[in-house]
Amino acid sequence: MRRIVLHRWILAGAGVNALGGAIVFLFLFLAAPILLTPEQFREQLALAGIAVGAVLAVVLPLLLRHRRRQFAAATAWLAENRLPTPAEAQLTLAAPWDAARISAAIWTGCAVLCAGLALRATPAAAAYVLCAVLLCGLSTTGVWYLVVEWVMRPLSAGVLDGSSPHRDYGPTITRRLLAAWTLATGVPLVGIATLTIGYLTAAEFRVPRTLAAILVLVTSAVVTGLSLIVIAVRSIAARIGALRAALRRVQQGDYAVRVLVDDASEIGRLQVGFNAMTAGLAERERIRRTFGTYVDRDVAEHILRTESGPPAEEVEVTMMFVDVRGFTALAEALSPAAVVAILNRLFETIVPLVHAHGGHVDKYAGDGLLAVFGAPRRQPDHAERALTAALAIPEAVRTEFGDTLSVGVGLNSGPVIAGNVGGAGRLEFSVIGDAVNVAARVESATRQTGDTVLLTQHTRELLGASPVTLVERPGIQLKGKTAAVRLFAPLDAPG
Repeated sequence: MRRIVLHRWILAGAGVNALGGAIVFLFLFLAAPILLTPEQFREQLALAGIAVGAVLAVVLPLLLRHRRRQFAAATAWLAENRLPTPAEAQLTLAAPWDAARISAAIWTGCAVLCAGLALRATPAAAAYVLCAVLLCGLSTTGVWYLVVEWVMRPLSAGVLDGSSPHRDYGPTITRRLLAAWTLATGVPLVGIATLTIGYLTAAEFRVPRTLAAILVLVTSAVVTGLSLIVIAVRSIAARIGALRAALRRVQQGDYAVRVLVDDASEIGRLQVGFNAMTAGLAERERIRRTFGTYVDRDVAEHILRTESGPPAEEVEVTMMFVDVRGFTALAEALSPAAVVAILNRLFETIVPLVHAHGGHVDKYAGDGLLAVFGAPRRQPDHAERALTAALAIPEAVRTEFGDTLSVGVGLNSGPVIAGNVGGAGRLEFSVIGDAVNVAARVESATRQTGDTVLLTQHTRELLGASPVTLVERPGIQLKGKTAAVRLFAPLDAPG
């Protein structure tokens, strides 16, 4: 990469400055005879050729040597496959400014040299040459800065490595566009004004050469101005386009997307800010997913939607208590690891059915679980949903385990307090109330009646016109309850 960047630097520098030199030479070639006599013009042309040859013979080798040494010092970290030092990072990021300063110094020196040579003819010619070379050098330096910034972009990205520089090394967006306008429009206008003043002071006004000189100025304005505008706009638009594309991916849920930080100005800070935002979103998504692993997804979403957690409130819900029959004897014959494996298979069978019918698992209790329908998400038909899930669970367990494992399911509906329970910095969303205890007692009663599913009278009343035939199981006294609770079993429930 170092060699490619350096070659691009040298070729681009040669092309940009050669173009600037050709424009200023053509302009002076057309304009100088207006201020000079033919003898003076030929003398100045010969002197200018000698001066340019001397500059190319002396300055160019020194400049190439300086650039190679500076480039090697700035990119030593890349050759040694390590992180750049602060000094190396500064050299790399400040390369466009350094190139612009050197270019400006060389063009200024050329302007002074050419003006000194023209002073042998007339002071007016010297002033005219000085202004012309300086203006062309200013435009060329502006183009050169933008070109170097583009050439150095891969190395700038490696130095920044996704972080923001401690200070801006490049102009802001506003300054870039203002500089592009100034160099593309302002400089040619000043050149035309200078040309006009020179013609007004000339002894003879020559229309063909005047029009030719103006044409050179207009052509250079079009070429240089278009180059400046295109490079300046593309340097901004390309990065904004990358940010927009990355933003679309974030909107689609891809929080791992990152943009390349390859700018050392405010655009780079925007790139760094975008990457920090997506990193924060990715972390939030990771927390949400991890949170959802330990807390039911509906509860997790409900908690995340509120700043201080859902407030406790009284709601009517339907509780489902599921428990494994004969689990104590089964656990006695198996190793702890085998018991955990069976429970995981059991819950992987039951929990999706609870979710599919709009319920959520409130808690796991050893070999059983308590599921709630109607909170935190309100469901007018919570009783129907709970019964449908209760009828599907035993059949799913039988399909998964055969005759080795069976469950009992108890349903009860009633008012509960749903909200945060806990203290000392640890809370959990749960339902509290007598109706919860009754659901656990109803499940225990399935062992007495021999039914797989039992539900209370209140749940039956909430069902309305249920398509399931329910048969009352008389004479069952629930443990811990002084008042009788009427129980019903679905007639077509699996036994």
